[in-house]
Amino acid sequence: MRTQVGIVGAGPAGLMLSHLLHLAGVGSVVLEVRDREYVERRVRAGVLEQGTVDLLDEAGLGERMRREGLVHEGVNLAFAGERHRIDFRDLTGRTITVYGQQEVVKDLIQARLAAGGTVLFEAEALFVDLGDAERPRVRFRDASVERWLECDFVAACDGSHGIGRTAVPAEKVTVFEHEYPHAWLGVLAETPPASDELIYAYHERGFALQSMRTQEISRLYLQVPADEDPAAWPDDRIWEELRTRLGEPELGPGEILEKGVTAMRSLVMEPMQHGRLFLAGDAAHVVPPTGAKGMNLALADVSVLAAGLAAYYSDGSEASLAAYSETCLRRVWRAEHFSSWMTNLLHRDPAGDPFEHRLRLSHLRYVTSSRAAATSLAENYVGEAPV
Repeated sequence: MRTQVGIVGAGPAGLMLSHLLHLAGVGSVVLEVRDREYVERRVRAGVLEQGTVDLLDEAGLGERMRREGLVHEGVNLAFAGERHRIDFRDLTGRTITVYGQQEVVKDLIQARLAAGGTVLFEAEALFVDLGDAERPRVRFRDASVERWLECDFVAACDGSHGIGRTAVPAEKVTVFEHEYPHAWLGVLAETPPASDELIYAYHERGFALQSMRTQEISRLYLQVPADEDPAAWPDDRIWEELRTRLGEPELGPGEILEKGVTAMRSLVMEPMQHGRLFLAGDAAHVVPPTGAKGMNLALADVSVLAAGLAAYYSDGSEASLAAYSETCLRRVWRAEHFSSWMTNLLHRDPAGDPFEHRLRLSHLRYVTSSRAAATSLAENYVGEAPV
């Protein structure tokens, strides 16, 4: 097979890149190891920054998001029996939108297929061959037959465990990584949210988060040890702990549709490109979910990459492509800092140090009583516009 841009991974980043390239008249082929049903049902992030919402609108993908997404003008911080609201609209003039990653993926797949785009599901990318600097290619297995996808460029949008990262020679990159001593036990539950907006709760027993996907489906999280076994958490224990940490005694015990433990880490790979191979999203960087940055960063990456590729095919300019890593990494490191700050502020340290506990309470009171501190949190949370 032959195309201009070969894309590995049909998550939000890969599909959005393919869509943006289509709008610019550039051809692409997307390879995805999973089937379409799995991809469209894969529950991940759900908070869209204002800039991400604007990007989806500008790309002609915002109709259903505008109809079904939940616009939030702030978030709640709960601690020491208190609850304080951080008003995004008042502090920044911007908002966030709760709209599940799987819904973004559904919209993108529909748009790509309607436009005649090539998205190959159940096509396992095996490795990227960069031997010919001008003609990279991807070896993939499709219906038990191995084939080559020859390209001008390859975009690896296949996550932190994909083949994209391994295609870059180790001596050509620096990887910055940090492991956190805790994880999140996450549940998707058929119960109305306890609040109209997200609740980030810091409690003596650990962190908790109330989010949502719709007015009837809640997404809820509890801080647990990094090596926790989900089997140690029967439903009754989950609901009791959520009520305690969130300070919501009336939180309804709805049917738990999904349950799992998510490890927390930070990772950045520099640079995010090697020759004609470009990495985007989790293939290049991972953030802990506390700051709600993962999908937003991925879509910002491919917005930059699509613009650079469009410039190359329109006038031969390679300046934007050469600056891809530098441009993206400024945003990535800001998001890493914010996500790490939120994680450290809101999670109880494993040793339960009473001194550290008091410091966190003091910092939370500062954030919720100082307009300057609240504005800093709000600016980082709602994010900057994609380049």
